[in-house]
Order: sequence, then structure tokens, then C-alpha cells
Amino acid sequence: MRALLLVNPMATTTTRRTRTVLIRALSAAVDLTVEETGYRGHAAALAGTAREKGFDLVAVLGGDGTINEAVNGLLAADGAGAAGRAAGDLPALMVIPGGSANVFARALGLPNNAVEATGAVLEALREGRRRTVGLGLASGPEGDRYFTFCAGVGYDAEVVRAVEALRGAGRRAGPVLYARTAVRHFFLTDRRTPALRLERPGYRPEDGIFMAIISNTAPWTYAGPWPINPTPWASFGTGLDMLGLKRMGLPTMLQVLPQVLRRRDTLLRGRQLVQTHDEEEFTLVASRPIAFQLDGDYLGERERITFRSVPNALLVVA
Repeated sequence: MRALLLVNPMATTTTRRTRTVLIRALSAAVDLTVEETGYRGHAAALAGTAREKGFDLVAVLGGDGTINEAVNGLLAADGAGAAGRAAGDLPALMVIPGGSANVFARALGLPNNAVEATGAVLEALREGRRRTVGLGLASGPEGDRYFTFCAGVGYDAEVVRAVEALRGAGRRAGPVLYARTAVRHFFLTDRRTPALRLERPGYRPEDGIFMAIISNTAPWTYAGPWPINPTPWASFGTGLDMLGLKRMGLPTMLQVLPQVLRRRDTLLRGRQLVQTHDEEEFTLVASRPIAFQLDGDYLGERERITFRSVPNALLVVA
């Protein structure tokens, strides 16, 4: 079995020694080629090349951003993407968590530790355990991009943008940095003029939305070991879920936050919430350019984004 391992050398929670040990373990199981990513978009290019060269497996040692790039490289390698090609015709994806949150790996049921996760995926590989998962697809004038677990428009994406700037200045990513940035940025974001309108086939448009969280699985993210779960019904086997806020004042946030921090199997409660479940397609239209993120990576400002569910898009070893 020919496998390409994509290694992000800047991954938050791995060291060079750890990476060496993991590479040796993987090399004992597969015919392994190792490539280090060196710039934004490099993982997508490398995964696309692996697809074209007929590799059986693409493994990723890195965080959610590197995994997202690899997924987009796999699915867009020949321009057909998941819509034109079955998941079984693509290299399978193997995930080894190396980031600060590792949401996708944990959603697959893998340990949140690179060494333990390597043992788990090698066991799955030996036993032939593979599964297909659905993805989300975000489309707009800027193009299409798949996401594995979440997207965000508005305040959520503004926090991601601010954290990326801090990381660029040398700060280490982690739950404390995200929490402090979220609190600080809450008082900087526009909490007076909602910019978003939700458009769904068969429904009247809904205006007055400040921010929206779009989920392909649950939980949405983690704060260390604690799941944060604004869309508890989301899963890889259903369509997309969305939570929107029609108010951004402290009373609303104090009502929402305790609910998303609790383990729950029911939707959130609140009159200022817009919630959808198992959607095939919907569009968010903004009255002004608004921040946008996918799988924890800031992608700039957008004015119109269509979100689609792509069932059974990706084959994973897990």
C-alpha cells in the first residue's frame, strides 16, 4: 500500500522527536513517502499530487487546518470533486492529530494524542476498517471549498482572524488564547447592526442575524477536554446544521453559553436563536463584507456564501 504522509512541522502539539517515532511506525506498515508542508495551501497541492499519482492513502499529521487543505486537495485534484467521483475512487484519508483542538480527529473517535492516535489508525488499517463521511461545501464568487466539521460567519470568524494574527506574532494557540481573544473581541464586534440574511429553498428569507455557526458534525469545537456543542444534532451522516444569533448582547450570550457548554441531546432554547437541522442547502447573504472561517481557518470577508451538504464524500481510516 502506497501512502503519503503530510507533516506540518509547525503543528502545535508535536515535536520533531515525536514525528520521527510516528514516521517509523507508519513506515513499518505501508510504503511511506513523507512530505513537510511549507506554506499555506501546500497540503492541498501535495494531496492533489498524491491523488494523481495513484496513492492508496494520504495521512496527515497536523491540525484541523492542514487536514482541511488535504481534503480539498484530494477532492479537487482533477476538478471533479466529490460531486463527480465516488469516495472509494480517491485515496483514503488517515488523520493523526497534531493541532490544538483536533476537532475532526476527535469526531472520528480517535484519541487526542498523536502517539495513541497512530496506534488506533494502524489497528484500523490492519483490520480494514474504513468509513465514508459527509462533508460541507461552501460556495461563492471566490470559489468552492469543502469543510470537515464547521464554518462560521461573523463574530466566530472574527475571533479566528484575531487568533491567527496573534499566532503570527508568536503566540501559542490553545484554549486560553481563544477564550481571552473571544472575550476581548466581543466588545469590539458590531453588536448593533445585524448583517446576515438566511435563504433556504422553500422558506421565506430570515433577516436580522448577527453571526452563524454551520456544523457538519458535533461537537463544534473543544476547549481543552470540554466539548462546545451549539448544534448537538449535527453528524457526518446528516445534512448541515446551523445556529444563528439575532442578538449579541450580554443577556443573550449568558443564556447561550451555559447551554453550549453542557452535554445535551436537544436543541438550544432561546427566542433570539435561528436553528436549522439536516439541511441540504442554504445561503447566507451579508449586507456588508463579513468575516468567514472554515474548519478554524480564516478565509477573508464574504458577502454571499452558499452551503451544501455532500453525503459520503470522503473515505477515512478510523
